[in-house]
Amino acid sequence: MEEMLLFGNILHDPKPPRKYRKRLLTLDDLTDKELRARYRFGRNSIIRITDIVRKDIEHPTQRSQSLSAEMQVLVALRFFACGGFLQVVGDTLGIDKSTVSRCVQKVSDALNAKADQFIKWPSVQRKGDIKQGFFDNGGFPGVVGCIDGTHVRISAPSHDEPSFVNRKGYHSINTQAICDHEGKFTNVVARWPGSVHDSHIMRCSQVCTHLEESHLSVQDGLILGDSGYACRSFLMTPYLRPTEPCHEKFNKAHMKTRCCIERTFGWWKKRFNCLHQGIRMHPEKVCKIIMACAVLHNLAIEMKEPMDEYDNEIVNNDDLNIVFRGPDEGRIVRDHIARGFFLIDLLV
Repeated sequence: MEEMLLFGNILHDPKPPRKYRKRLLTLDDLTDKELRARYRFGRNSIIRITDIVRKDIEHPTQRSQSLSAEMQVLVALRFFACGGFLQVVGDTLGIDKSTVSRCVQKVSDALNAKADQFIKWPSVQRKGDIKQGFFDNGGFPGVVGCIDGTHVRISAPSHDEPSFVNRKGYHSINTQAICDHEGKFTNVVARWPGSVHDSHIMRCSQVCTHLEESHLSVQDGLILGDSGYACRSFLMTPYLRPTEPCHEKFNKAHMKTRCCIERTFGWWKKRFNCLHQGIRMHPEKVCKIIMACAVLHNLAIEMKEPMDEYDNEIVNNDDLNIVFRGPDEGRIVRDHIARGFFLIDLLV
């Protein structure tokens, strides 16, 4: 009888009270310098990012001590900034690992939904500023963007694992990006496994379709890419075997101008270390995080968050207005630019 009573008491004992961790490091606890060290953004920038995603992530009530929109953004920014394990981020901020995962996912989804507002192909008016900016930086005329691919390391996925192994032997998402002279992304494609070649990503992208349909002359603007891409009327690649002095000068200006995209990738991965260190999540979630970091990168430039400065040589610009068509139009355009703009420099 006593045993039955004891058993009954155990069944009806109330649950122990829920214990909440003490949450650390809110926005008001740190200076701008300390915020940038931890989250890569200052106070005003974090407030603006929060306002952008607030309607998508804010809880309607504060039931069960739910996180505010501001705190969810801080959690996501902390993960983007340092990468690593969700558990470590949670311990740093005083929240559970599962809560960190939900915050990262919700903020990433919200930023992805607004990506078109912050990653945009330049307008006709904007192209003029970009052309001048690129020419001031590297001396190549008529450039509206530089293109390249970068690999974001991921853990081995359970589905179609071999497709994600890149040429360097690790699992990754191959991300294609085009940037302007300021290092701002104007197009980002983050959905292809690491084994896919850069040129294939370009051929299948919407920006390639747009350029094939709308690019009528050099005056419409050129994109610079490395030798991994096919030379097209709108995409200039370097000469693999330069045979004339103007070809060598073309290659030099091409390299000096195109390094903007490599520098941008360096800034991007330094600011958001999760892209450099690797992300231990499913590929679908990784792609969303990559796009979210691309949006945040553009916002950082727009809000003038501190970034390393680089010296650039200043030269003059020239006008381009010539139309080409045909199967070898890319090489013809390249030869025209090399002989028309770099041979003149050699003769002066």
